[in-house]
Amino acid sequence: MKIILASKSAVRKKILDQNNIKNEVIGSNVNEDEVKVSLLAEGANPMLISKNLAELKANKVSSKAPDRIVLGADSVIDYNGELISKPKNRDEALNILKKLNGNNHNLISSVCISKNASMIWNYTDTSSLTMKKLEESKLKSYLDKIKDEILFAYGVYQIEADGRSLFSKIEGDENSIMGLPVKKIKEYLDNLK
Repeated sequence: MKIILASKSAVRKKILDQNNIKNEVIGSNVNEDEVKVSLLAEGANPMLISKNLAELKANKVSSKAPDRIVLGADSVIDYNGELISKPKNRDEALNILKKLNGNNHNLISSVCISKNASMIWNYTDTSSLTMKKLEESKLKSYLDKIKDEILFAYGVYQIEADGRSLFSKIEGDENSIMGLPVKKIKEYLDNLK
């Protein structure tokens, strides 16, 4: 079975490939910022926003791919109930790191599988991360090492790379933290066969 990944995330694709889940990529092109603003205005919490975005992405691609299994995914940072999104520029990235500096936050990763434009399964995983208390110069130095396309696509840290050094404690599934709780996805797909 070959699924469609409704995400242009190279990390998510790599996780599927490493787990022998045949896939092809079709980006959803969902305007995430617009959706987040709308959901926040309705009082949605970060977990609900993550779930909604994963479903929206899967359903949008699924509507153009009849009878195919489509996987949508979304990850957000929940800092004491506040939604923290990917930075739009380097100043914003530094401000996010300063906010998280020395503190604990949750990373919420949601996935949705859709068929014929309807959700048939979803799963949300929450990981807890505690960032070391670092000097601002160290935060800047860390950001200087990250290329713009990575920073703006994946957020302020990547635990699969140098981002691991920012944390004193990481509790949760590493694949979920990277954006895809692949163990649960495999369990579901295996039951479909």
